[in-house]
Amino acid sequence: MGMADQRVLEMSFNTQLGKTQRIKVYDAKNPLSGAEVATAMDNIIAKNISASTGGNLTNKIDARLVTTETTELNPV
Repeated sequence: MGMADQRVLEMSFNTQLGKTQRIKVYDAKNPLSGAEVATAMDNIIAKNISASTGGNLTNKIDARLVTTETTELNPV
């Protein structure tokens, strides 16, 4: 039996064609500040590092940190 936490940073952006593009970063560092996420999102937009069928990323929508706790159980 064990317990594990997973942290996923989900960042949402608008694209040139008005669509929403979400980028997920697994095993996000802890702690993580809003300012760090904002800087990362600005860099992603400025460097145009994400290819999307909706066009280039144009601006930030939101970001969230999803933490999932998994506990393994012994059914015997």
